[in-house]
Amino acid sequence: MSQTAPEIRLTRARGRPLEKVLRWLFFACAAISVLTTLAVVGVLSVETFYFFQQVPASDFLFGTRWTPLLEPKSYGILPLLFGTTLIVIGAAIVALPVGLACAIYLSEYAGNRTRDLVKPILEILAGIPTIVYGFFAITFVTPILRTLMPSTEVFNAASAGIVVGIMVLPMVASLCDDALRAVPNALRDGAYSLGATSFEVTARIVVPASLSGIFAAFVLAISRAIGETMAVTLAAGATPNLTLNPLESIQTMTAYIVQVSLGDTPAGTLSYQTLFAVGAVLFSMTLVLNLIANAIMNRYRDVYE
Repeated sequence: MSQTAPEIRLTRARGRPLEKVLRWLFFACAAISVLTTLAVVGVLSVETFYFFQQVPASDFLFGTRWTPLLEPKSYGILPLLFGTTLIVIGAAIVALPVGLACAIYLSEYAGNRTRDLVKPILEILAGIPTIVYGFFAITFVTPILRTLMPSTEVFNAASAGIVVGIMVLPMVASLCDDALRAVPNALRDGAYSLGATSFEVTARIVVPASLSGIFAAFVLAISRAIGETMAVTLAAGATPNLTLNPLESIQTMTAYIVQVSLGDTPAGTLSYQTLFAVGAVLFSMTLVLNLIANAIMNRYRDVYE
């Protein structure tokens, strides 16, 4: 039953107080998020400033030894950067191709029933605690690697990279699936009408059309791998080693932050301030990657809106 004009105006008037409350509630939530981000940036900036007052930036960024808790002390962050890079490369080798393949299957080949069954099972991987992945790496992945390559150390970058790749796999598959499904069906139908096979439609039409979205998914997954902590701390070890050999023990930036945060380092000391300096570098890396991903996603939206 339709409402008359006075009834509509009365309904709107009654709804205005609730709308105002909700508007202020949403504004408060947004403001809390912004203020939290500013607080994090402020704390990192202040402590990092104090750190660089005592350690030259060139020694920190280009030094090849990282021993801030031992004598003689050295504050070169390159070993931590190399360790983080090894983890990211290993995770990318595992997650990116497998995740894209899963997304192509779910988007282009799987039926609705299969998709409804496979996708939730795949996303269960995202709900497993990261520390469990660390134990999985130590007790399952590392013994296999040592059987295949006896020179593999007990704690190594390869097993950590593999389990981090498994961790970010659901993110890659889900985001790539969304990008593939956003491609208009008219492109698929046009290709099929010209006699293209299913593989040709996928490889030459759908994937190239969604390439920017796929790249954005890759960048976000890499950003997630950079920030992984507990699995890497357990599986890769705590040896700040300047190496590109994935079979050796290494230490990542996040693992070092965990080490300092255990409480053995006195607050206010230079060794304590390295926690914030490393955190600032980590924050800057993930921020740059997220900005790149957002730029790619904006380009992706411009294509299909």
